[in-house]
Amino acid sequence: MASSYKRILLKVSGEALAGDNSFGIEPPFLQAVAKQIADAARSGIQVAIVVGGGNIFRGMAGAADGTDRVTADLMGMLGTMINALALSNAISRQGVKSKPFSAATMPSVADTFTARDAKQALEEGFVVVLGGGTGNPFFTTDTAATLRAIELECDVVLKGTKVDGVYSDDPKKNPDAVRYSQIGYDEVIARNLKVMDTAAFALARDSHMPIIVYALDEPAGLSGILEGKGLSTRVGDPA
Repeated sequence: MASSYKRILLKVSGEALAGDNSFGIEPPFLQAVAKQIADAARSGIQVAIVVGGGNIFRGMAGAADGTDRVTADLMGMLGTMINALALSNAISRQGVKSKPFSAATMPSVADTFTARDAKQALEEGFVVVLGGGTGNPFFTTDTAATLRAIELECDVVLKGTKVDGVYSDDPKKNPDAVRYSQIGYDEVIARNLKVMDTAAFALARDSHMPIIVYALDEPAGLSGILEGKGLSTRVGDPA
């Protein structure tokens, strides 16, 4: 069954790129994620990616430790660029064209993000990897993912994590937690189900942008999830 999506925004959390490690990038897992993305791109789907940076540095944790929040968030943005460069390079090594963009201006590292340039790259067959979050402190990369999906006119946001969907509680702490196959934006916000932050869900709701939450190590892979196979949760308006 072919995917009905033509252009997607994939959010890859930094923690997921760490694999079984507590920090950094685990090369075999990075290559496995890159292969999933390359396979989807080869099938004709246009793929944009927003990467997190929690495996390198998390702004909220830095702020809690005494660093002022703006500086801590800027450090976190630089962490996302490390991940963006690593993932873009890994995708290129899979034989698929990839181009990194940065929300913060750093011309010797990556092109500065504009929706116009990123759309053109997508139409030319590049997988675009977007680092630097929104380019502003106080906004998470989850919010950046939803924002970029709307700017780039994507059909769906996919949140790739270590968990195979949205649960009623933390499944690692509560074995009785229930996984939802479908849930509305307002219920996710009202129940404070923190797979993404409230701002990201509210932005998606206002633009009717569906979000699919799945595990990056799902055996069906990204292509399978896009075809409706494997375990995942769809957040959004009733299908």
